[in-house]
Amino acid sequence: MASLILRSLAVIGALLLGGCGLMPEQVDETAGWSAQKIYTEAKESLTEGGYERAIKLFEKLEARYPYGRYAQQAQLEVAYAHYKSNEQVLAIAAADRFIRLHPNHAYVDYAYYLKGLATFNEDLGLLGSVSNQDLSERDPKGAQESFDTFKELVTRFPESRYAEDARQRMQYLVNALAAHEVHVARYYYRRGAYVAAANRSKQAIATFPAAPAIEEALFILVRSYDALGMTQLRDDADRVMRANYPESVYFSGGPQMDKPWWQLW
Repeated sequence: MASLILRSLAVIGALLLGGCGLMPEQVDETAGWSAQKIYTEAKESLTEGGYERAIKLFEKLEARYPYGRYAQQAQLEVAYAHYKSNEQVLAIAAADRFIRLHPNHAYVDYAYYLKGLATFNEDLGLLGSVSNQDLSERDPKGAQESFDTFKELVTRFPESRYAEDARQRMQYLVNALAAHEVHVARYYYRRGAYVAAANRSKQAIATFPAAPAIEEALFILVRSYDALGMTQLRDDADRVMRANYPESVYFSGGPQMDKPWWQLW
């Protein structure tokens, strides 16, 4: 009985091995291609929107020809391909790798710029794009990291072709970070957490004194001190607000702060 089982297993094994031999081998289309040929094909795929194929070809190029100039360019192209295919985390990792390996490369400024762009968009996500959620209402971690990356770019490469766009994005990010602080302060105020609202407003004013959101931060500060019965601090904040925003809409019954925190409309 045991010998019959062993013979049966041997037959099954032979059939399986035979079956594997019948399977067609996967053909490598790049076999025999030069570095230039692989790079050209990858760039064509990238231009046509075939990001997955482009990434595979660029990675194959680097693995097969690791020391040529095409390999360095392939590393940068991989970061761009990941960015274009909305794989922000992979794009950031690829850009960081290029910066680490080639800190003095002629195009390292572009690697910083690409990393900044990827970080700029990293926290959009499905819900952000569907709801058209404002950047000020999301976790500011990505915005801060993007700002830091753009700042490094314009500091190290002030004459870079990407520096001016980076500066403009930095200004937007500063305004968004300030707006985030005010958004949180408004949330606390509507919940009746007036101490927290005042503290968050003061933090926004101290950190981003020139941002547009500071007008509302001062208004929340005035209202919070008023709610807490701190009349001296309320009057001081009111004087500062009137001196800096004499025609503020908040003085004429503008945006209301008294809606419940959970009421969206």
